[in-house]
Parts: sequence; structure tokens; C-alpha cells
Amino acid sequence: MNLTTRFTQDVGIQYPIICGAMFPCSNPELVAAASEAGGIGIVQPLSLTYVHGYDIREGIQFIKKLTSKPFGMNIIVEQSSKAYEDRMREAIEVGLNEGCRFFITALGNPQWVVDLVKAEGGIVYHDATERKWAEKALKHGVDGLICVNNRAGGHAGAKSPKELFDELVDLGVPLICAGGIGDENAFREALEIGYAGVQMGTRFIATKECHEKANYKQAIVSAKADDIILTERVTGIPLSVINTPHVQKIGTSVGPISRWLLKNRHTKKLMRLWYGWRALKDFKRITLKGGSTRDYWQAGKSVAGVHEVESVEDIIKRLVHACKASKEASKPQESTK
Repeated sequence: MNLTTRFTQDVGIQYPIICGAMFPCSNPELVAAASEAGGIGIVQPLSLTYVHGYDIREGIQFIKKLTSKPFGMNIIVEQSSKAYEDRMREAIEVGLNEGCRFFITALGNPQWVVDLVKAEGGIVYHDATERKWAEKALKHGVDGLICVNNRAGGHAGAKSPKELFDELVDLGVPLICAGGIGDENAFREALEIGYAGVQMGTRFIATKECHEKANYKQAIVSAKADDIILTERVTGIPLSVINTPHVQKIGTSVGPISRWLLKNRHTKKLMRLWYGWRALKDFKRITLKGGSTRDYWQAGKSVAGVHEVESVEDIIKRLVHACKASKEASKPQESTK
């Protein structure tokens, strides 16, 4: 089990650990801490600007003051509006100008991101939940895949980490396990399966560097894997959240009219824009007035491995130590005869 993989060589980092981009959780201090500890933190542009109040260049420069190590950027490429795409193009250009060379794309055709990034010598990995999306992304020139499994937070996939790896391994690019990595055992198991690295989100919310509310972090610490359920009420498509009394009260399904509008090709884009606007409005309320038990707490099944709020450095050190110890223990023992 080697901590030096095709992924770490691609990105130029010590350990195959990504602190995944999270809206609204990816504050600059969290991103920088993951990179400084030897993994790589990922900037989420909308989180950086709308939630944490930074101009994109200002936010990235702040991250660079906290760490000199590589960082990445997440770009959601689903077609929504010209204004959104222009904003994302600007974020990429600023990121490239500030030295970012690793980009993760999701939810659409990554071709225009690939064109911008590769012109500057960068690399692009793309989220995939199954083979058909992986193959489409590879045709557009991505360099690796973030394999989103059924244990992930956010918009999870449908397959187990092993099933997804087996389905994609013959594609010949680095595969990153995204979902279910909350402790040393899960980290080690992902590398043993053959993944070139892991992406962790939920585990890094419950950290000292993350600026999320204390009750959200405590909910992650207290939750079990069975407490993670899917709701359509946040984005219109199934989203992994902690099953709180509030979630139970309002239900997890959208109404029949919303469901029809989300599936209709003529109205789908408008509905997604509406859900996105509502999410930004909710997070503005949360930022200004503080969190409450009426908030949706996104999390994946990796909550099962989260037992306390820790520093990012301590988490990464523990994962790495366990992996090295396992490797050492597997070496043939010298004979005492």
C-alpha cells in the first residue's frame, strides 16, 4: 500500500488525500490546512465568494498566505446561465494566474474547463457516479476521475466503492474514492482496493479549521451511518443529509409538479436555477443570523468514523500513520534462527 500514487505525482502532493469542495463549508482556512498537512484543499468559488465574503482573487491570495503548497479548484459545469459560466471562467483564469493547476469538474461537459486548464499545463479530474459519465468525461480530455459512491455526502452515487472501482479500473486513469472515508480503516481499505487516493468531505467539516456552526459539527460527531438519508427538498435531486427532526417533519420528496418540472427538458434548467437561488438565500440567512435546527446538515455515511472535532493536521497524520503502520506490518519478518 503506497502513499505515492499516480494522483500524488499528478498534483505534486505528499499524501493521496483531497479535502473535497463543499458549499458552504469550504472556507479558506480549511482549504489551506488540508494542503499544508500534505493533502490538497479544494477551493469552491461560490462558497468562497457568496458564503465567506471574499473576492475570488483575494480569497485565493489569502489561502496562499496560509500555505505555499498546491491547492485545487472545483468547477460545476452544468449549463445553467451565461452569467454563471462567465463567473466560472473568471474563477478559473484567476486560479490559473495565482498558480492553481488542479481542477475538479462536476455535473456537465468539462470540455471548456479542460481547454482553459490544459493550455496552462494544468490537469482536470471529473466527478463520475457510473461508467457512462466517466467515458463521456474522458472523451473530453480529463486526466482522472473522482468516483462518487453510495456512501458519499452531497449528491451520492448508487454503487459501493468496490463496485465503482471494478467498473472503472480498465479506463486506465487515476481513480479517487469519494464517499465513506471517515477514519483510518476506510482510508486503508480504499487504497487496498486500488484507488489512487481519497476525497473526504464530511470528516473535514468536523474540524477546528472549518467555520461551520458547532451544532452542525456535533451532529456529524453524534450521527451513525444509518442516520444519513436522501432528500430532494434542497436541490431537487437526492441529496445526502443527516436525518434530523426537521427533515422528518417536512419530508424528503418534492411534490408532483416540481418533479415534473425537474424532469422536463424545457423547464429543468429553470428549476435548477430556482433551487440554486433558494440555497444561496438560505445560506445568506444562516450566515447573518446563525444556524438552527431547521438547517439541512449535509453529510455522508463516513459519519460512522467521526468521533470528535479535531484539527485537519491531526486527521491527516493519523490516516497516514495507520497506512504506514499497515505497510510495515505486512513486510516479511526476519528469521530469528
